[in-house]
Amino acid sequence: MLSERLIEALNEQINYEFYSSYTYLAMAAFAQSEDLDGFANFFRVQAQEELFHAMKFYDYVYQKNGDVTLEAIHKPQLKFENMIDVFERGYEHEQEVTRRIYNLADIANEEKEHSTISLLKWFIDEQVEEEDNFNKIIKKLRRAESNPAALYMLDDELAQRVYVAPATGASAQ
Repeated sequence: MLSERLIEALNEQINYEFYSSYTYLAMAAFAQSEDLDGFANFFRVQAQEELFHAMKFYDYVYQKNGDVTLEAIHKPQLKFENMIDVFERGYEHEQEVTRRIYNLADIANEEKEHSTISLLKWFIDEQVEEEDNFNKIIKKLRRAESNPAALYMLDDELAQRVYVAPATGASAQ
């Protein structure tokens, strides 16, 4: 059975993952308003991933006989300067998610809660990929900054991204 402290921290993460999805939808809306459909697609897929993450935590809490407490979702930032600004903020957001996952891992390690440690290893690995994706796109955007053709090529590249839910066993259902 999970401790109250760990259940509370997992619930905070569940709610933050829902907020993350909302944040990425706001970024998709900005891209859409700039007629950058590929960038919008990138963020819509990102929003779907965050919903999957929230539900992975949600299912885990119930698997461990806990209860989920959903809170109000804060309004995300809606205004951005350009796509570089959007991705820099997305990168900062992913770094915050990583910090939160590490905090959960610290609690699980302190409590010797091995099943939670196992779950969080998946999320830690996921965060390495997430931060790397944002960092690479920021670098491409900076190189494309003064070249509209390069921006549209990157937009076309990001339009190809599709969401595929990871196969992770029972909690992926």
